[in-house]
Amino acid sequence: MDDRFNTIAGWALFSGIVALGMSSLSSHIFQADKPERPEKMGYAIAGVVSSGGAVAEVPIATLLAKADAEKGAAVFQKCASCHTIASGGANGIGPNLYGILGDAIGQGRGGFAFSDSVTKLGGKWDFDKLNHWLTNPRAMADGTKMTFAGLDDPQDRANVIAYINKQGSNMPLPAAPAAAAPAAVPVGAAPAAAVATPAK
Repeated sequence: MDDRFNTIAGWALFSGIVALGMSSLSSHIFQADKPERPEKMGYAIAGVVSSGGAVAEVPIATLLAKADAEKGAAVFQKCASCHTIASGGANGIGPNLYGILGDAIGQGRGGFAFSDSVTKLGGKWDFDKLNHWLTNPRAMADGTKMTFAGLDDPQDRANVIAYINKQGSNMPLPAAPAAAAPAAVPVGAAPAAAVATPAK
């Protein structure tokens, strides 16, 4: 009996020593006692530019200028389980989206029964509103029956909007905002590049 007890106690003591040693070794390997701060805090968010600490979303007009409707057709497959987009297509769980841009929000669409929160939005679908909707439908119309969470990638949204636009709407794309003007050169400062003077 004593031999059995000693064997069990010996193995328990040995296991404890091994566990303590592994814990000490792993803390040295992973430097748990000396955490290092990352060079930049947080995570970069696609489609958002930072300027001096302020965060600004890239305008949809800028993204539409480089949008690819073919890529948008692939992204639209996420929508195809609920929506049709062919001319004269039947409504499904969601309304048919053919020619939706420029159309009244929450009206028409072959008699589709929109939720009250969507019909109360009013106005017409334009590029900005469709971008807002595709970002997060519930943020735009709390209480909408649409269960889709939204598209996180701004370029995916621009691509699918370009595709939707080509399906019956064909609205002209909005002009991208002009780039910020270069900073003014202070008086008395040398110009960035010398201007050649014409020969006399």
